[in-house]
Amino acid sequence: MNRATPAARADYPHLHTITTRWMDNDAYGHVNNVVYYSWFDTVVNEFLISHGVLDVEHSQVIGLVIETQCTYFASVAFPENVTAGLRVASLGNSSVRYEVAIFRGDETSAAAQGHFVHVYVDRLSRQPTPIPAPLRTLLQSIQPEHP
Repeated sequence: MNRATPAARADYPHLHTITTRWMDNDAYGHVNNVVYYSWFDTVVNEFLISHGVLDVEHSQVIGLVIETQCTYFASVAFPENVTAGLRVASLGNSSVRYEVAIFRGDETSAAAQGHFVHVYVDRLSRQPTPIPAPLRTLLQSIQPEHP
């Protein structure tokens, strides 16, 4: 099995700073792995909400997480600030694969990185639905191969 190499901060077009909390540390003195998934969820939803394409209470189309993965390279511990980097790796008709990296402080190499897949569904029926045009345009803006 080939081990991934840490991504570079410059490869992520959207960055969001997150403050660690005392409760994020586990008995081993570092941030527990489940917290990284919370950070992934935070950066994705912060991006969508801050750009006005997601209203968590009223949007007719919502993203459901169907897959996540994370690879760890360095420990993070309270009281550090981290920066979550976000980009879109692939964009389908009703799904998007986000790539997320976590950077300690001002470091340029990821302490952890992974992906997060949303399938967009109708809020009421929970049936897959095409990604709405405003959301698609926003997602394309952080897709590296997109001009």
